[in-house]
Amino acid sequence: MSLSSSHPGLSVVSRPLVAHPPGYPVFTLLAWLSLTLMPTLSLSVSPAHSINLLSSLLGAGASGGLCFTVCRLAGPGPGAVLAGWGFAVSRLCWQWSVVAEVFSLNNLFIGLIFSLTASFHCAGSATQRSKIAHLGALCCGLGLCNQHTLVLYVVVIIPWVLLCLYSHRELSVSGLMSLGLCFLGGLLPYVYLPISSYVNSARWSWGDQTSSSGLLTHLLRTEYGTFSLVPTFKLNVYIYATTLIELYQLGDVVMETLVSFNQRRVYVRRCVVPWLLTAMLLLYSLFFAWRANLDISRPLLLGVVERFWLQSDAVVFVLAGLGLSWTHSGLVTRLGREGLWSAGGWLFTVGILAHMVHSNYRECDQSSNTVVERFGRELLASVPPGAIVLTRGDLPGNSLRYLHYCQGLRPDVSLVDQEMMTYSWYVAKLGQHHRGVHFPGRWWDPVQTEKEDTFSLEQFLSYNTQRPLLACIGLPDGDPSWERSFSRWPLGVCDLLVPAKEHFHPEEWARRTHNIYNWTEPHNSFPPGSWERVANEEMWQARMKTAFFLFDLADRIQGDGKARLFELSYTLYKEIVETYPDYPPNWDKNLALASERLLRSGSLGHSPDSLLTCSIQHFSLYLDKEPTDPQAAAIRTAISHLLQERTRLRWSLKNQWIQ
Repeated sequence: MSLSSSHPGLSVVSRPLVAHPPGYPVFTLLAWLSLTLMPTLSLSVSPAHSINLLSSLLGAGASGGLCFTVCRLAGPGPGAVLAGWGFAVSRLCWQWSVVAEVFSLNNLFIGLIFSLTASFHCAGSATQRSKIAHLGALCCGLGLCNQHTLVLYVVVIIPWVLLCLYSHRELSVSGLMSLGLCFLGGLLPYVYLPISSYVNSARWSWGDQTSSSGLLTHLLRTEYGTFSLVPTFKLNVYIYATTLIELYQLGDVVMETLVSFNQRRVYVRRCVVPWLLTAMLLLYSLFFAWRANLDISRPLLLGVVERFWLQSDAVVFVLAGLGLSWTHSGLVTRLGREGLWSAGGWLFTVGILAHMVHSNYRECDQSSNTVVERFGRELLASVPPGAIVLTRGDLPGNSLRYLHYCQGLRPDVSLVDQEMMTYSWYVAKLGQHHRGVHFPGRWWDPVQTEKEDTFSLEQFLSYNTQRPLLACIGLPDGDPSWERSFSRWPLGVCDLLVPAKEHFHPEEWARRTHNIYNWTEPHNSFPPGSWERVANEEMWQARMKTAFFLFDLADRIQGDGKARLFELSYTLYKEIVETYPDYPPNWDKNLALASERLLRSGSLGHSPDSLLTCSIQHFSLYLDKEPTDPQAAAIRTAISHLLQERTRLRWSLKNQWIQ
């Protein structure tokens, strides 16, 4: 089970508090219960593993629900195993069932709703239908307390259930009110949000739900803006379809489902639930592809969007299981030889499952994955005592919060989230938990800093100069006010923010930041789109941040110190390039530029020929690694000029030697 990937969920459940919109109260309470019970059961595991275990159990329950659905509709057999186990070992389900995230719980509610739908369809009496309908209403309400995307299935199921009850003359006003009360009862966990917000005992929480407007803002995810339209509809649908084909190898089985439906038109009642599931699949896939507002051509954002495909994947596996079961029964009815077709069905199922396990195990096995945890530990270890760390983004924010709040690391440090500080509720709700951090207003408004109760970044930094100030990772471009009074010095992945009047000592800073992290992961050692790759890339780029800073500083100043800064930058670049056999491509480009600038600044004891050769060599290496760089033509022109200059230099030295 992955420790590193669990941090986003863990940072909000170490205490009973409010998670990010829309709140996820059911998962938050279950996770808090899991953390509470583990010590009681004498199980010595980290908070991450406790909640990862919970997610695994929820994922197993979801797979069992899909298996039961097929058993209820088509009987036990290879089709039911294909639906349940196939979903369990599919890449996305496996991947998100071993981390602390809400998707396993959503899968469980989908499995329960599908099971109840099948049971309702097969119920033989009014009493059974009434009981199942009430359980389904409660389950739908609870499911919507976890993930709102479930509403796209609920809006299909509820009318169908009411229509069935009406056709059996079992629908009455009192019955309708009873179902409505069960549904509302399922929504009761949302009461937890205003209670937790009012108590405000947690050191990290999201939003202010003590007012009706604040609660509605949180429930509708207004602060996320997730209902924005983007012109990527065709791309989303295409990628989702190819994912099903390439990852699950279920195209033939789904086709068997459709053929089975076509062959058995006489059994109309038998096909009601499959067509109901198909309607859910189409509605969800089309709606989500229409509304998705992330650029899924980027691997990391594709990984974010992929998680929501799990909901439609559950339908695909149930349809595949039904298709296999009904194809088997159809072959037995027409051709006989039940033993032969049964053996064939089991061999087919075992083959599909074995292939999926073989294909997905390596990527989904997270038993030794501690990359993001080590990333957070390295960052915290490098932070000066008593520092205020301004986090930005999921990677530093979630990893540092988990280690700081859940593991108790670096209690002397204060973590302030840059994005959350722009919300009007942040200081009012969380300011009291940031001891020693002074806020000059109620919230940070990067645009309208003169507005009442707002403050600028410069004002915030000026109010907290008594403590070291760090930004991880970077600062937003919207508020450049800090540049008037502060400077930014690189400190690994983070930046130290110091008053502009403080004198900078280049050699001393280069020594301080040299090998600041004990990081041993090879470059490009993780798949694109993973947080592990992002963390690894940040640590690799941190190795050259001081060299880059010195180069940029030299470019902006005049005088005797300019050449010294270029020489120090060149020395640092050359050291890291020669230390590692495989490194990021931009290091070659930066070393080539540093060599050229040092040459123009007088060489400072370095051979002009060696500087020209270094610049030519690393510009060429960069183009080999990044041939599509927009500046490729300009770099080739620069290489040509440098070659000519080196030829003239060598010719001049040769003539001097002859004379």
